Amino acid sequence: MSVLLLAAVLAATPVNLEEARARSRENVQALTALLQASSAEQDVRIARSQLLPQLQLSAGGSVTYAGTRRGYNIVPVEGGFEQVEGDVAPVTIPGFNLGLSLSQLIYDRAVWARLEQSGAQLEAQRGEALEQQDTSELEGIQRFYSLFRTQATILVLQKNVERSEQQLERARALFHAGRVGKAEELSAQVNLGNDRIAVVARQSQLATDQARLTAWLAMPGAEAVEAVDPGVLSQPPAPAPSLEQSLQAARTRRPLLVALRQRLRAAELQESIANAGYLPRFSLEGSYSRNGSDPRLVFADPRRQNTLNGGISLSWNLFNGFSTQAQARRAQYQSRVAELNLQQSERELEGSVRQAHVALQAQITSTELAEANRKAAAAALVLAEERFNAGVSSTLEVRDAQLKLTQAELTLLENRINVEIARFALMRAMGTLAPGEAK
Repeated sequence: MSVLLLAAVLAATPVNLEEARARSRENVQALTALLQASSAEQDVRIARSQLLPQLQLSAGGSVTYAGTRRGYNIVPVEGGFEQVEGDVAPVTIPGFNLGLSLSQLIYDRAVWARLEQSGAQLEAQRGEALEQQDTSELEGIQRFYSLFRTQATILVLQKNVERSEQQLERARALFHAGRVGKAEELSAQVNLGNDRIAVVARQSQLATDQARLTAWLAMPGAEAVEAVDPGVLSQPPAPAPSLEQSLQAARTRRPLLVALRQRLRAAELQESIANAGYLPRFSLEGSYSRNGSDPRLVFADPRRQNTLNGGISLSWNLFNGFSTQAQARRAQYQSRVAELNLQQSERELEGSVRQAHVALQAQITSTELAEANRKAAAAALVLAEERFNAGVSSTLEVRDAQLKLTQAELTLLENRINVEIARFALMRAMGTLAPGEAK
């Protein structure tokens, strides 16, 4: 390992796959979706509040001043009273009130339907939040493996540098022994320089992948991280589940379908809300009040100034210009739209599951072929080195075998990591990234 690479690795913060998955489910996008679900919980409470008693307290005071004005005064006369026109003196009239009112809804179909609808919308938001968490987790997995791929690629290129160093030593030794010309040594030296340049050039990609991962995991952007080896390179890939198992899991566990089914239920409940316009509304109402011009009587003497009333009310909109009928029709159309969206999403989901399943199987097959190629390339390099040591070949032949082995190792690395990414993509399509959360 080069000094530059060793320093970068030692200074980096290690991040393993499970940590990347957990952090991804709590990144900005996922947290935003969870907050929207929490907001939907409050919508349920708001809808439920209309079914609970409504209690209001009121208190106040006022002063009415009437200035001098022309009017009629009632004066006693013989045998009775009569009105005599004259000036009315100014007067100040204070007023105070204290009241308590209580109302309780008895029946309103629209209120109950709105409560059910808010519950369905809450479940839909929860499903969408889980869907976003899965999306965020898959993105975090892909960024983790991108970083790990770059790290592993640098190690493969570093191994190639070590082979070139060994080849240079052999060429130099054979030159001093008089078995090969100086050109062979110079050629090996140029090859070593090019291989070292390839390692250094990968440092830029390493920094890019580190920045992408830290940003997604809500870590400081300037922090260097290292993707801890998940151990996939040392073992063959596990077989893919059957397509039927994958489809069945997706139908029952994919959060997107949970959300869309609840959206359909909410749309159907909107029909009930609209049709509630044809039905009457019953409620109980009661009030207690105290009024007077003396605040001591109103606020301090409970024996006087008391008024208590109560009753039951019925309201029934018998005709509103066909507005209720239009709202019911519109709700039916929206319900049909939600149903069509659900059906289309189910079809697209099956297609995405099959596509992810085929991609995983193809990557597994490619990995098996890449492993066979790597073994053949390794054997070819051993043969080329033996021929060079025997003096019957040139550095060019060894270099060709060396590059083919390096390319075979990089191809195997690429395919093996792609297997894991494809496996997680299939799990994402199936809704099994977070087992047990989707219903």
